[in-house]
Amino acid sequence: MNVAKVIVDVPATMVNQTFDYQIPKKFQAIVRPGMRVVIPFGPRKITGFVIKRIDQSSFDGLKEMIDVLDLTPVLTAELLQLGKWLANQTLSLYITTYQAMLPQILKAKYKKELIRLTELPLQLDLEEKFLDNAAISYDETVQQIGHRTIQKYIESGDLAINYLVKSQITKKYQTIVIPAELSVLKADLQQLSNRAKRQREMIEFFIQHSDPIELMELYSKLNINRTNLNPLLERKLLTIKKVEVYRNPYEEEFPKTEKLPLTEEQRNAMEPIIEALIKEEHKTFLLHGVTGSGKTEIYLQAIEKVMKQGKEAIVLVPEIALTPQMVKRFKGRFGSNVAVLHSALSVGEKYDEWRKIQQKEVQVVVGARSAIFAPFENLGIIIIDEEHETTYKQEETPRYHARDVAIKRGEYNNCPIILGSATPTLESFARGKKGVYHLLTLSKRTNEQAMPTVDIIDMRDELHAGNRTMFSRRLTDKMKDCIEKNEQIVLLLNRRGYSTFALCRDCGYVEECPNCDISLTYHKRDNVLKCHYCSHEQKMPVECPACHSKHIRFFGTGTEKVEEALTKIIPEARVIRMDVDTTRKKGAHERLLRKFSNHEADILLGTQMIAKGLDFENVTLVGVLAADSMLHLPDFRSSEKTFQLITQVSGRAGRHELTGEVIVQTYTPDHYSIELASKYDFQRFYQEEMNIRRSFLYPPYVFLALLTITHENEMKVYEVSQKIRSLLENKLHAQSSILGPTPSPIARMKNRYRYQMMIKYRNEPFLQQYMEEVLEQFAEERKKDLQIIVDINPNHLM
Repeated sequence: MNVAKVIVDVPATMVNQTFDYQIPKKFQAIVRPGMRVVIPFGPRKITGFVIKRIDQSSFDGLKEMIDVLDLTPVLTAELLQLGKWLANQTLSLYITTYQAMLPQILKAKYKKELIRLTELPLQLDLEEKFLDNAAISYDETVQQIGHRTIQKYIESGDLAINYLVKSQITKKYQTIVIPAELSVLKADLQQLSNRAKRQREMIEFFIQHSDPIELMELYSKLNINRTNLNPLLERKLLTIKKVEVYRNPYEEEFPKTEKLPLTEEQRNAMEPIIEALIKEEHKTFLLHGVTGSGKTEIYLQAIEKVMKQGKEAIVLVPEIALTPQMVKRFKGRFGSNVAVLHSALSVGEKYDEWRKIQQKEVQVVVGARSAIFAPFENLGIIIIDEEHETTYKQEETPRYHARDVAIKRGEYNNCPIILGSATPTLESFARGKKGVYHLLTLSKRTNEQAMPTVDIIDMRDELHAGNRTMFSRRLTDKMKDCIEKNEQIVLLLNRRGYSTFALCRDCGYVEECPNCDISLTYHKRDNVLKCHYCSHEQKMPVECPACHSKHIRFFGTGTEKVEEALTKIIPEARVIRMDVDTTRKKGAHERLLRKFSNHEADILLGTQMIAKGLDFENVTLVGVLAADSMLHLPDFRSSEKTFQLITQVSGRAGRHELTGEVIVQTYTPDHYSIELASKYDFQRFYQEEMNIRRSFLYPPYVFLALLTITHENEMKVYEVSQKIRSLLENKLHAQSSILGPTPSPIARMKNRYRYQMMIKYRNEPFLQQYMEEVLEQFAEERKKDLQIIVDINPNHLM
């Protein structure tokens, strides 16, 4: 098998296939599928992934592979197969899907060096290299000594590869000193000359402290240096070893937790899951449980069962729910057997966590969307918590949904998948009803506490009564009452910034983004107007640019403005604001939540990120401001998203001993999504919404595909859109329909015009193929700045 089939790192449709390369003699013993290699491609040297090895190629005059980047594969056999499937499903390039599976550090340009991990003798020429160097050049060494020899030393744990990215060391090492057996030290001490004071001192120290110690710490404690240490090293009384220290994103120790007794409902839900685990059966379970019904405990006990079988588990949680609370639950139960992957970690921390998984040092990974690609090779279960969350769908190429990838991995590993939510998506619930998924229900909270009562306040009545503030009279009274009782409050506003837009009261002029067809948002702290799409920002004008009137004012409500209003009506209240602006810095999220948990604030005010998964025992009041802000978006899921958000945030109140109350402020109190969310009536909401979806033919009654065409020239966009429509009309079934082309809801973004087309279909087995043909037909224009984005089953229609 002297030929490797390689996917090259060139993101272009023309090269979206494997290329054959001759494996040179020196690499034949080490090249395996899943490794990254350096190959010649035209005049360039580039990287690629080895997909498989074959005996002979059907092509003549093959070029030789130049180098091997990994000595252990970075992609498992399963991930190689999964990447291919994913590329076909999402109309992506193979290289794009494989890159999406790896930590950022492995995509960067870097140098490699070799580090010695033990003092065990190496072959002579290697020993010489390490004499005066802590690290030696990888490239130089493998050329002189050979890849296979180095690979053997890596596999035996004597050497390790360290990646240097932009001169940052990406692995952390510590040099430790290990003493010999106590009896050996004592015997040596008896024979030691009295003149060797330093040596005597060191041996006595190690007789009293038999644990390994960090080299620098030893130097400072005994006021010695390497020269003093050498005689003891030569007599093998001490050994020096370099050990890798993983960066720990969670410094604190998590108190160990024991499993909790299950309620009858939980036991009934557990039974079919345990049965599937024992039979090693692939099934998808939809765990529909009200907030506080103990879904997490079911996850933990199922994982425990998996670990006892010697298998591994992936737990996905929405990015914004990846709070220390969630990490604490898993680390508390399974300790250091858990790796955590999410976007707030530094590049180095992510790499360390990923390597713990790759090197089989952990059995559980808890993470956001991309953790679905964890390189486990013996998966026993995959859990997706809050499965309705839109963040499980990636919005750039490859546009995958973590749920689909999980189900595919479940099939490959013959293991169950659990999708959990208090408000599952209509598509998932419909599958549960039809028996495609196995529906498990938890209808009661574990502590038997009643769900908090929900009051709907009609803000139109407030306005008529002369209340022009953003808080209803009832919410204001309740907040004051809570603070007097030393209880806490959560306020949710579905928008960030100080206010929505700046408007001139004289001529009606609204300040818009010069690059996008959308009004700019005012941010008071910096006194600037910002575009939340292209990041353009400008100073707030003191007069109207159109009519020069001084009456330019802010309209709408943002978190910043609510915070200011709160300090006016309840000056004694301590407020923590959580939105994208206050949580930009690393660790800010955790810091703010910890402060609130420690009762250093009375009110937690935030956007959607505070609606999920938080559990504070002292929160008795939840206020939802502008509950209908999502209802009027041009999106068929707007009612569903409103229902989910109100239900989720209501679940933050009264989770422990104290009873909770929720106040929902709205201008459309009669809308069924708001009314039914206030009664926690998911079944009725499901029926109402399904009737509407059936009438207007929306998922789950049909599938959708969204095509977005963008270019700097509007006429060009329109012409291409019309051509694409004609092409598809000739291919699709008569029952399928094409809506559009029409300008997108945001018709211009970053100075590019945007048109979109929606395809509704029930059965189009060759849809991906048709889309490929469309992309191929416009391949030349796409090279010249035309963009055609295909999103199968889109989450956002904006």
